[in-house]
Amino acid sequence: MSLKVKNTKPFKIRLKKGDTVVVRAGKDKGKTGTILAVHPLLNKVTVEGLNIAKKHVKPSQSHPQGAIVELTKPIWVSKVSIVEPTSKKASRIGYNLTEDGKKTRVFKRTGKEIK
Repeated sequence: MSLKVKNTKPFKIRLKKGDTVVVRAGKDKGKTGTILAVHPLLNKVTVEGLNIAKKHVKPSQSHPQGAIVELTKPIWVSKVSIVEPTSKKASRIGYNLTEDGKKTRVFKRTGKEIK
């Protein structure tokens, strides 16, 4: 899937592939899913099972009759936030430095480290 890039400088996205997120705005508001891909140049993330669009495909070897294929489209980062596993609520992401100088992601709501 090719995505049109308008920006040359990548955005700082604190979410990572594999994080569980909840949608906070839009048609899928309240739904949760796992991040499949992060698109820093677009400031978007692709979430599993959310923002699904139908695309009509011409006949080809993979679809001899043609088909209507469901695609998972990227969603703006500002519309999603990470889910804290203990409380099942949305939280923001912060950073802490450990004693050995490593930077770790933490939940702003509780201060626990993100695994």
